[in-house]
Amino acid sequence: MDAGGSGGGLFSVDPLERHAARGRGVITSMAAGNDVIILGTSKGWVIRYDFGVGDSQDLDFSGGRGGDQLVHRVFVDPRGSHCIATVLHAAGAETYYIHAKWARPRVLSRLKGLVVNAVAWNRQQITEGSTKEVILGTENGQLFEMAVDEVDKKEKHVKLLFELTELPEAIMGLQMETAALSNATRFYVMAVTPTRLYSFTGIGSLETVFASYSDRAVHFMELPGEIPNSELHFFIKQRRAQHFAWLSGAGIYHGDLNFGAQHSSTNGDENFVENKGLLDYSKLGEVGEANKPRSFAVSEFHFLVLIGNKVKVVNRISQQIVEDLKFDHTPESSKGIIGLCSDATAGLFYAFDENSIFQVSVQDESRDMWQFYLDMKEYATALAYCRNPIQRDQVYLVQADAAFSTRDYYRAASFYAKVNYIKSFEEISLKFVMADELDALRTFLLRRLDNLTKDDKCQVTMISMWAVELYLDKINRLLLEDDTGKVGNVASEANKTEYESIVLEFRAFLSDCKDVLDEATTMDLLERHGRIDELVFFAGLKEHYEIVVHHYIQQGETRKALEVLQRPNVPIDLLYKFAPDLIMLDAYETVESWMVTNKLNPMKLIPAMMRYASEPHAKNETHEVIKYLEFCVHNLHNEDPGVHNLLLSLYAKQEDESALVRFLQFKFGRGRPNGPEFFYDPKYALRLCLKEKKMRACIHIYSMMSMHEEAVALALQVDPELAMAEADKVEDDEDLRKKLWLMIAKHVIEQEKGVKRENIRRAIAFLKETDGLLKIEDILPFFPDFALIDDFKEAICSSLEDYNKQIEQLKQEMNDATHGADNIRSDISALAQRYTVIDRDEECGVCKRKILTAGGAPRLARGYTSIGPMAPFYVFPCGHAFHAQCLIRHVTECTSETQAEYILGIQKKLSLLGEKATNDSSVSANDESITSMTPLDKLRSQLDDAIANECPFCGDLMIREISLSFVLPREAEEMTSWEIKPHITSQKILPMTI
Repeated sequence: MDAGGSGGGLFSVDPLERHAARGRGVITSMAAGNDVIILGTSKGWVIRYDFGVGDSQDLDFSGGRGGDQLVHRVFVDPRGSHCIATVLHAAGAETYYIHAKWARPRVLSRLKGLVVNAVAWNRQQITEGSTKEVILGTENGQLFEMAVDEVDKKEKHVKLLFELTELPEAIMGLQMETAALSNATRFYVMAVTPTRLYSFTGIGSLETVFASYSDRAVHFMELPGEIPNSELHFFIKQRRAQHFAWLSGAGIYHGDLNFGAQHSSTNGDENFVENKGLLDYSKLGEVGEANKPRSFAVSEFHFLVLIGNKVKVVNRISQQIVEDLKFDHTPESSKGIIGLCSDATAGLFYAFDENSIFQVSVQDESRDMWQFYLDMKEYATALAYCRNPIQRDQVYLVQADAAFSTRDYYRAASFYAKVNYIKSFEEISLKFVMADELDALRTFLLRRLDNLTKDDKCQVTMISMWAVELYLDKINRLLLEDDTGKVGNVASEANKTEYESIVLEFRAFLSDCKDVLDEATTMDLLERHGRIDELVFFAGLKEHYEIVVHHYIQQGETRKALEVLQRPNVPIDLLYKFAPDLIMLDAYETVESWMVTNKLNPMKLIPAMMRYASEPHAKNETHEVIKYLEFCVHNLHNEDPGVHNLLLSLYAKQEDESALVRFLQFKFGRGRPNGPEFFYDPKYALRLCLKEKKMRACIHIYSMMSMHEEAVALALQVDPELAMAEADKVEDDEDLRKKLWLMIAKHVIEQEKGVKRENIRRAIAFLKETDGLLKIEDILPFFPDFALIDDFKEAICSSLEDYNKQIEQLKQEMNDATHGADNIRSDISALAQRYTVIDRDEECGVCKRKILTAGGAPRLARGYTSIGPMAPFYVFPCGHAFHAQCLIRHVTECTSETQAEYILGIQKKLSLLGEKATNDSSVSANDESITSMTPLDKLRSQLDDAIANECPFCGDLMIREISLSFVLPREAEEMTSWEIKPHITSQKILPMTI
């Protein structure tokens, strides 16, 4: 069935069940929860419809009693599992409980005789198997606590919580809300009677909460008038009560519920009702005392009010009727709609008459709420319910027009800036222009920029440039006002403050919009309006640092210019470009800046430093270029010759020569392998020092270039002591050193102008300083010819005595040499007669055979003449003896490869010469001259020197054998033969016999 009103209604009505009572009497009450509907009939039956599973169930609550069994009220929890019903009969009243899984109801014996009008479920704690705490409101104004478990099939306990004594009235409606605190539970209970609304709050258990009202007043709201059936409903959203409504005699009293922390207290005694209001029945049309609402339901934004046979939908916010719901009744439904109920879990509403059930569905009921809130001028809430940009524009436009009409132009500009569709940008801008409100127009433009996206590039640029012009116009107007000289300092100070504020705001705008402003146009506007500071600021934002630095240099603000150049993103070439101007403007700040910038190349700063150095400076003034070059040389270890040459030239121009000499003496490359001692050009340094007449520096350069004669000659003109020091530097060339000292001696003699005897004494004293290098005869030619010999008597005598001592020493050395030669001759003669005694059992150190064994060793070395059958052998002073062949073999094995080849070569030559001597029978060995040495003897001597120079067991050969391997390379094969290898045999599998 269609709902009343237009086709786009918010609520629709659909019949669910015709003849829902099914012959069980007429419907008297109804409850719903979680797609479950519970109907109570006039004959004591309760009918359960479960639309979730498509099932229904008829339950007999009459208990077998005859007569009328009117089901007074039925209640179902939000989960649809628990049901409580009160049945009225002739004997009184009984309350029943039934679970969704049960086939038969259970009577709650402790409630016998009590008429239950209302039930408050604990939505947060209830489970499918247990009701937890449930509050029951009775006809005689009592509140009971009860709990029922599905397993026990009876009430666990029934406690009286509270009783209305001041004005005993029936409890017609009851709701409960809980909130979990850190260690307790807070309860809020609301109950209504036909004339009053009571609220109970507290922390703890229900019994504790209601017990606290024994000694304190109960909060209640009393409204006049009477109504057939007072009701109380909570609107539940996400398992929390959002607002309430009470159907009272005076109207529908409603309000919001806020259980936030701001309402908590130690005893929990708080009123959580906000935004209270009363919907007067007069707004619902012609509602008289006879036809006041019989029932109602609460949605998020509307009241469904049953008046007569109609259900009116009233907007809770605007209190206007938005729809009239009409129902298609069967002929049997003579009384029409008799009640309404809601299913908070499913978000559905139900209406019922005596035989039928109707479902009332909500279709997007918040879609027009923005308009209602807008009409009530609750703009923030209206925006929250807007669905599209057009609706939001309407809200903004209403606010903007309202502000504009009250001449609140800045506020109007902020709202107009948010309007995008229903009013054009040009139309809004024209409103402010016509009103001559340029400041508000600027505000409008700025806010409009905030609402535009990056895709609107053209509009963003246009608005930004317009805002720049408005800023400049505002600044100029403030300057003109200041020039007119308003009376009073207060006005002038206020104008100054506003000027400074707008300039700061303008700079912030330039900073924010630097990427969207047209660069050329903006800079042209700033220049034409004379805003040079802002022009520089904008150039910095656009990274045109050359303009910024040039401006600061013109203003003489060196520090600001240097701060710009020190930024990481500024090209280093700009610093080189402006270095000459900056150092001339403020040398100290410039050099300090250079010293903290490590990425500089000092070579590129040389033109600026030379320009600064060419200017005259006071004597006591710190030379900033020298300071920077010293920093480069000593701290940065710069090796560029240009830097060193410039520093040297600046030192040379100073009056004090000490710094120049220290620089020349400093060894820059020390500590590095093969590092140079200096990086400057010594020839250039010499020319410069000679030009500037820095003689000590020239002396050092001559000495450094090994031009010692020039160094000494120049030093004699400055300081003879320095010349002597230079002469002593020559140590590896005795002749040059003597020549240098002769130069010094000649200078000393020629420059001495005292009496002649004193000159001679000075010359002789100078000889002593040479430490014996010069003699008297070396300096005599420097004296004049007419000098008397008596003046040199002592020196000559001393010199003659020295010569005499040298002659005597030479004679002694000659005598010692003669005696040594005689001793050598006698030793040679004695050596020819030297012999040693060999024991007959003496063994060879190598082969262990006896040395004197007849027959000798096999394979005797050829070239040796054996005496009898005995083999040639060697005997050493240490007592070791070796056969000649054994000694040769042992030495060749233990010595180096080159030496072994040398020995074997000599042995081969001996063999060849020995064979030749044996075959030559014409010459007898006895006839040979003893004094002459044959080639064979020479080879034997060479062989002796090679193998018998020292004992192989006692000399260096044995020491070198320590580093040799125990196993020689040629013994590898023998070593391999000693390896133990696993013996691999083929496995044979033998059959097993059982």
